[in-house]
Amino acid sequence: MELRQLEYFVAVAEEQNFTRAAERVHISQSGVSAQIRRLEQELGADLFDRSARTVVLTVAGKAALAHARAALAAAGAVGQSVDEVTELIRGRLTVGMVIGCTLTPLFEALAAFHEAHPGVEIALLEDHSDRLTDGVRTGAVDLALIGTATAAPDGLHALTVISERLVAAVPAGHPLTRRRRVTLRDLTAHPIVCMPTGTGLRAVFDQACAAQHLRPSIAMQASAADAIADLAARGLGVAVLSDSMAAAHRGDRLTARTIDDVETPALLALIWKSTHNPAVRELLAHTRRAFHSEVKSGRNHPIGTFLSTVGIVGESGIP
Repeated sequence: MELRQLEYFVAVAEEQNFTRAAERVHISQSGVSAQIRRLEQELGADLFDRSARTVVLTVAGKAALAHARAALAAAGAVGQSVDEVTELIRGRLTVGMVIGCTLTPLFEALAAFHEAHPGVEIALLEDHSDRLTDGVRTGAVDLALIGTATAAPDGLHALTVISERLVAAVPAGHPLTRRRRVTLRDLTAHPIVCMPTGTGLRAVFDQACAAQHLRPSIAMQASAADAIADLAARGLGVAVLSDSMAAAHRGDRLTARTIDDVETPALLALIWKSTHNPAVRELLAHTRRAFHSEVKSGRNHPIGTFLSTVGIVGESGIP
């Protein structure tokens, strides 16, 4: 019995298809089929029922799957332990980033990590926060920068880097510019331009409306803050943004008012599931240093309010 046979067996079991499994392990379908047959011959039992359109585990296959996964994990742990002792970090990291968020400290952290550990391949994935969170939970994404309405999504660890109140941004002459205080009810009397469902800022807005039994009229949606501000500046609706998102457009174009009765902040946070992977731990360390450096520099950034006392929620021992 070989580890590669167990790897192919797990791939077929999870994909329920020999072709997709072959693509996943980067060999031909015939090669996967041959290795699975040899494994079945050695075990003396069929692991898959191949009579249906999708490949289904037999009773013997179900019994073997957990042990196969455990064996592969143990084999991976051997190499990881040696790498940690020799301070050699390699492999692949998939880093997620919420759509429309250009955060310089994150890019600086990625660059510093790459310079320190060139043996690690970094893949950057841009998506909505909800899908990135699901990706971290399933292990498809190792670390993600998301917008969120909660300090730490269930079952995950988080490092909050930005926390801001929601604002309503409107062009000159709009009725809301004459108000010193703007409430959510004032805001929802007008068409709204905001981020789409699945983003952290939208989650905060939707939750606040639901708490007051308000039904806002969402006129337009966009994933980028600049696009939302542009639409609002042209009179197509009231923009719902975070304070720093609106900051770059204050002045002649837009007037921003904090939504007085929405006290829950929109958060930007790094999330991860586990730090068993030394590459994840190292990238977290580089990221934390990058954000702390940004705070100490005293520069005024339009991306948000950096928290000088950022803390890791639910995880200890991270540098």
